[in-house]
Amino acid sequence: MKFSGSYKLNVSKEVVWKALNDSDILKQCIPGCESFQKESNTIFNATATNQIGPMNATFSGQVTLTNINENQSYTLSGEGQSSVGFANGSADVKLNEENGVTTLSYEVNINVGGKIAQLGSRLIDGVAKKMSDYFFGRFADIVAPLDLDKKKESHKSVKEKRVQELKSNFLNKYIYSAIAIFILLLVAIFYFVSR
Repeated sequence: MKFSGSYKLNVSKEVVWKALNDSDILKQCIPGCESFQKESNTIFNATATNQIGPMNATFSGQVTLTNINENQSYTLSGEGQSSVGFANGSADVKLNEENGVTTLSYEVNINVGGKIAQLGSRLIDGVAKKMSDYFFGRFADIVAPLDLDKKKESHKSVKEKRVQELKSNFLNKYIYSAIAIFILLLVAIFYFVSR
């Protein structure tokens, strides 16, 4: 699976480059990231949990920076293992600055295997595209938020987000709600039977 895209950021490419090498910022951009620890200047250990179709998958693995051309480009690659399969991929990231505006462009290539691959290529493609769009959109939101002047009562500048922050797994919410309702029903039944 291959995806590409770009974002225009109203900051210098030096600022973008520094952010691309900041483990705290990268952690905020990875969907479902639970831990992201720097092992060296180019290797990070990461753990992330995401829903892929009906499966919850927790991947643990490494993220590596290679082909480094300072303030210009690098390749961000990662591989992770989970009980439901594996995923690996890379993103070639390039920066181009013109008149104080930096264009961040990326090309992503992702491979999956194991039980996850059995879910079907269309579902996997959709999830992979959503995750790569989220990563770079979230990065752009953190590094160079969009300013919108809202002409309302407050006349304050409001930051618009390119992507919505991913919340906790919606399937888990439904499961927990169903369990809570089931427990309440059991309590009610027990109460009426014991009277």
